[in-house]
Amino acid sequence: MAAEFLPDAIVDALRRMRLLDGATARGIRLTGGVSSDIWRVDLPSGPICIKRALPKLRVAADWQAPVERNVYEARWMRRAAAAVAGCAPALLGQDVDSGALAMAFLPPTDHPLWKTQLRDGHADPTFAAAVATALVRIHAATAADPTIAAAFPTDSIFYDIRLEPYLIATARAHPDLAPRLLDLVATTQANKRALVHGDVSPKNILDGPDGPVFLDAECAWWGDPAFDLAFCLNHLLLKCLWTPPARDRFLACFDAMVAAYRAGVAWEPAADTERRAAHLLPGLFLARVDGKSPVEYIAAEADKDRVRRVARHLLSDPPDTLDAIRRAWTQELRR
Repeated sequence: MAAEFLPDAIVDALRRMRLLDGATARGIRLTGGVSSDIWRVDLPSGPICIKRALPKLRVAADWQAPVERNVYEARWMRRAAAAVAGCAPALLGQDVDSGALAMAFLPPTDHPLWKTQLRDGHADPTFAAAVATALVRIHAATAADPTIAAAFPTDSIFYDIRLEPYLIATARAHPDLAPRLLDLVATTQANKRALVHGDVSPKNILDGPDGPVFLDAECAWWGDPAFDLAFCLNHLLLKCLWTPPARDRFLACFDAMVAAYRAGVAWEPAADTERRAAHLLPGLFLARVDGKSPVEYIAAEADKDRVRRVARHLLSDPPDTLDAIRRAWTQELRR
C-alpha cells in the first residue's frame, strides 16, 4: 500500500509523544481492526506503529467504547512484558489526550499473524501450547500480586466492550437462554483473580521468532482469567468451519492449549478455572454468530445453525470440562 499523509490527530499525538519533530509525516494505514485507527509510520529511527482508539467501533451494530481504554492497554503491555519478556511489542509512548499509543513495528516477515496461518490451514499444536503457556504465566504472575488490581479500574469498560456485546446481546437474540447467559456475566464479574487481556484472538497474536506476541489489549481488566482461555479456545472451534481440511489440526491445537494452560494454573485449583471456562465458552461460541461481533467467515446459515445447535445444548446442560465441549463440537462436525 502507498504511504499517505497522516490524520492531524495522529500527527499531533506523535509530536506530544516527542516521536516526531516539525517534519510532515506520512504513513500506511494498517487494516484488520475495528476498534482503532492503526498506522505504520517510518521515522528516521525506523518504523513504528501508532494506534488511536475509536469511540465507535467499526461494526454494523451501535457499539460505543470509551477511548480511555488505551491507557489500560499500555498498562497491560508493561505488566505482561514484565511477566513474560517479549510477549508484547515494546511501548514507545502514550498520548492520553487523543487515546493513542506508539509501539515497535513488528514486520510480518518474521512475525506472521496467527489468524492468517490458521486460515491457510497451518495449525501447529506446539505454537498453540506456547500461546497458552505465555497466557497462563501472565495470569499467574499478576494473580500473585493483587495490588495490580488498583491500576485497572476497568469494570465498566470490560462490560461495554466484552460482556454486553457478546453475552448480553446474545441473550436478547435468544431470550429463552437469557437467564443462563446473564448468570455467566455475573460469574465472570465475580471472579476477580488476575490481569485479563480480554481479546486473546488469533487476529491479535503474532508468531514471533521468540514466541507469541499479544496485541490489542484494549479490554484489559482485573478479572477472571478463565475469560481469556475460553475466548481463545472459541476461535479454534470456529475455525473448523472456516478451513474444514484443517479441522483435526485445529482440534489438536485446542487440546494443546487446554493442557498447557492447566499445567500453569497456580492461583486456584486448575479444575475450578477450567469449569468456569467450560461454562463460558458456549456463550461466547453462540455470540460469534448472534452477538454484536459475529465472525466474518461464518456466513452460511447452515453453518451458523451448527454453532447454534451445539451452543444451545451446552448452555442448557453446562459441561465442567473443556474436553466435553470439544467432543460435542466434534460430534456435530461429523454429522
